[in-house]
Amino acid sequence: MTDFNKLNDDLSVSAQLLPEDMPAVAAAGFKMVLNNRPDGEAADQPSSNEMAVAAEAAGLAYAHQPVVGTNIAETDIDGFDAIVSLAETPVLAFCRTGTRSTTLWALTQASEQDNASILATAEQAGYDLSALAERLDQRRGQ
Repeated sequence: MTDFNKLNDDLSVSAQLLPEDMPAVAAAGFKMVLNNRPDGEAADQPSSNEMAVAAEAAGLAYAHQPVVGTNIAETDIDGFDAIVSLAETPVLAFCRTGTRSTTLWALTQASEQDNASILATAEQAGYDLSALAERLDQRRGQ
C-alpha cells in the first residue's frame, strides 16, 4: 500500500495503486480515484478496467484520465481540473510516482496561488516541482 499525500482538503495524490488497495482507499475516506496513467505504460501496472472494477467494488467513483508526464497539454490540465471540481471529494489521484498528478494539480492552481505556495504544498507532499515555475507563470499569463 502506498502513501496518500494530501495537497488540500479535496485532493491527495499517490504512487501507483493496485486493485487490492481500493478497500483501504475507501476506508481512508476517499470518494473517487483518478488514474492519470495511460494503460500499458509499464508491463506490471494493472489496467484501468481492473482498477475501475476494484474501485466500484469498494464503493468508490473512478475516472481514468491518461496523461503522458513529459507532454502535459492544456487540455490535460483543464480535464484534471474539471474531474476534481465535479467529483464528490476527497479525490485520490495517482500515477506511477504521484508527480504527474501533483503537476496537474499545480498547473490548475496557477491562477489562484503564487508559485511559492504551490511549490511549498507540493514539496510538503513529497514532490519537487521547482522546475515547473516557468510553466506556472505561463499558465498565469505572466
